[in-house]
Parts: sequence; C-alpha cells; structure tokens
Amino acid sequence: MTELVFDPELIRRYDKAGPRYTSYPTAVQFHDGFAEADYRRIASATNDQRRPLSLYFHLPFCDTVCYYCACNKVVTKDRSKAAPYLTQLYKEMALQSELFSPARIVKQLHWGGGTPTFISHDEMRVLMAQTRRNFTLLDDDTGEYSIEIDPREADTATIALLRELGFNRISLGVQDFDPRVQLAVNRIQSEKETAEVITAARKYGFHSVSLDLIYGLPHQSVASFDRTLERILKLQPDRLSVFNYAHLPELFKPQRRINAEELPSAADKLAILQLSIDKLTGAGYVYIGMDHFAKPDDELAVAQRNGTLYRNFQGYSTHAECDLIGLGITSIGSVGNSYAQNVKTLDEYATRLDADHLPVLRGIELSADDILRREIITQLICHFELDIASIEKKYKIGFKEYFGHEVELLGGMRADGLVQLDDACIRVQPRGKLLIRNICMVFDRYLRERQEQRYSKVI
Repeated sequence: MTELVFDPELIRRYDKAGPRYTSYPTAVQFHDGFAEADYRRIASATNDQRRPLSLYFHLPFCDTVCYYCACNKVVTKDRSKAAPYLTQLYKEMALQSELFSPARIVKQLHWGGGTPTFISHDEMRVLMAQTRRNFTLLDDDTGEYSIEIDPREADTATIALLRELGFNRISLGVQDFDPRVQLAVNRIQSEKETAEVITAARKYGFHSVSLDLIYGLPHQSVASFDRTLERILKLQPDRLSVFNYAHLPELFKPQRRINAEELPSAADKLAILQLSIDKLTGAGYVYIGMDHFAKPDDELAVAQRNGTLYRNFQGYSTHAECDLIGLGITSIGSVGNSYAQNVKTLDEYATRLDADHLPVLRGIELSADDILRREIITQLICHFELDIASIEKKYKIGFKEYFGHEVELLGGMRADGLVQLDDACIRVQPRGKLLIRNICMVFDRYLRERQEQRYSKVI
C-alpha cells in the first residue's frame, strides 16, 4: 500500500499552480503550426510498429449545466442536435481509419463528454457499429472499453445495452451527495439514482465501477463531506477520484454562477482532503496518486505494483503501449511522438469534415528533449520513483550533467523530506506523494522558460 504523510504546513508552502501532466509537453504548448499534414505523416509512420490503438470519443452534449464544469460541452434540451454531430463523427472515424492498419487492435475505447448517454439507444448502437466497421475491436471482453455515466441520464436498460455493445467499465459522476451542495452547483442527483446504476453494472458484469467526487465546492465542510464519503463507501466502488475544484470563472463561464463567498477556505479544503485520504485508505483503498484511489485488486493498483501504470488525457491508464486517437470536438490524441487536438466548435468541426479534412486544430511534435522529460515525469507521477541508470542508458546521457539545474532544485525538496535522491534513484517519500506535481514540475522545461501558463493549484 502507498504510504502517505499529510503535512499541512509543507502542503501550504508548496501549493502553487501547476500542470496535472496528462501529457508532456502540456496542452499549453500545442500550436497551430502543427496541422493535418503533420498528423497524417506521423500517424502513417506508426503502422511500422503495429502498436495497438486506443480510441477516445468526445460526446459533448448535456441536458443541464453543472456550474463547476470546465469541460467542452454543448448544453441543450434538444436531443435531435446529436444526430448531425454523430454524422460528422462517422466521417472523422472513416478518415482516421484510413491512416491505421486494420491489423492494429483497439485495446482501449472510451466515450467521454459531456454526457455520452445523452444520445439515444439507437444512436449508441449505430456509433458502436460504425466503430467496428472502421477499426478492429476486440470481441473477447479483454479490452478496456469504458464510458462516463451521468446516473440521471441512465437506467438499467441503458446499462444492459452498454454491456451488450462491449463496454466493461463505467465511471460515474457524483461530486457530492449533500443536497445543499448539489443545489449550489446545479447538479441534483439522488443517492438512489447512483446506487441503481451501480447495481445494474454489477448485475450485467461490468469489470470496474469508478466514482468521481469533488472537494472545494460551495457549502462543503469536513462534516458534510464525511457524510458523503460514508455513503460512497457503502456503494463499494472499485475506483475513486477525489478532485480539487479549481474556481476559475474568468476562464469557464458556468463557474460565474457559483458564489465565491460560499466556497470553503483553503484550510477547510486541506482538512477535507486529509479526511478523504484517511477515510479511503482506512477502508482499504490504495492511493494511486493525483486524486485517485483504487481497491488493491483493481487493475490500476496492480499496474502500479507491476510498474506498468501510465498516464494520459483520461488520467491513469494501464495501456502505455497504445497510440491514442482522439475523435470529436476538442478531443486530444497521442500518436507516435506527437499530440494533436481537434477544433473546439460544432460549426468548425462540420466545415472541416465536409471538406474531407481531419479537424486538427493544433498540436506538437515532440523533440528528443521532450521525449526524455516525458518519460521522467511519467515514471515519477505513476510510480513515485525514477531509476536514473536506466534513463542514462536508454537516452545516452549523464543525468547530473544533463539535469544539473533540476538536481539542484531537487536538493531543496530532499531537505524538506519530499524525495530521496542519490546517484542511482529519485524516490518520492511519503510526505512528497501529495506534492508529486511539484516534483514533476522540476523537470518541465517550459515552466522554467516562463511561458504563459493557466493551471490550477496542485492541492
């Protein structure tokens, strides 16, 4: 089990804004100089390696807006608006599939949003059929095929259909069960609705159920969040994510409807976080890192023990070997040594695809230095340690010579008890695990160059 030391004073001292490192370089470094032609060139070249594929579909529609949400979404009561978007999504899928050999198996598939279950059951069937037409999906249930669920938008029949279509993992948004908090963020969701979806998922043999919570929302307190955690633990999810709410109303318009005076103080947020860690680890969950917890026999915990855990735009993952294809507006893919992000609006998405162009808005092709730093950050954020000798051998560098400035910064962290550092290894210590983003930031060259950044606080 991952040991943690919660040191409030140390956390306050290190609590500054920084990336979540779902990629390195982060999306802030993506640029419009990377275009469709670059993506096509890189994607085609990856066929020589025959790496398996991961597909991410962004389904942006929501029936109602949750005020805390920072996702790219289209809020509408009109369900018919999904149909033209799905038609364009099928076009994009066809264009993408031309770039990848059919011998490349789809080991991962994920529908995110938005609210993926906004679309009708018939539309779900057609979307999966089109996916099978364009890509080689697994039929033996060994793939990691997951979907994000809003329990208000799903019933037992929906869960049964999703299982029939090949999904075997679900993630449910809960955020908080307290009625006062729900009202303040415009997400009224009963415990009964949530429990019914979880019961259905177990009935139909889903491999994993994950729940999302958010701390730092209006009216939350240690006592109120403790009550939510008690109710969550009775549902026995396989995984839990406990996210820090970042109040950035200047960037995300829905957040302007949240009264900042009703948000918990920084001290209260820290206390809620400490409660969550103590409560979940005390109940037997393993702290994976970066807000994530899992039961010891869950795939994430097993992958962390085996040294195969990975991190991408959906968070922690078990398939580092996949090329990730992003489909739909604003989705991000990771193919070869590149990242590519699609256009952000429905109109631009349709315009590009109607002209038979992939809707690539921007991206980046990684340099040798980017690839090296990405591996270091990935190892630290997933496994809390770095084997320096293996990095030196793989990249043909002298670590202390190449990273002289970084080693100097780590010296200060070593003095604070965050890391153990010697010639052979960087090992994150129990009091440093909650500050893993800070440790990774040491190796982020772009942060050091002080380019414009817009990140949330690390805690």
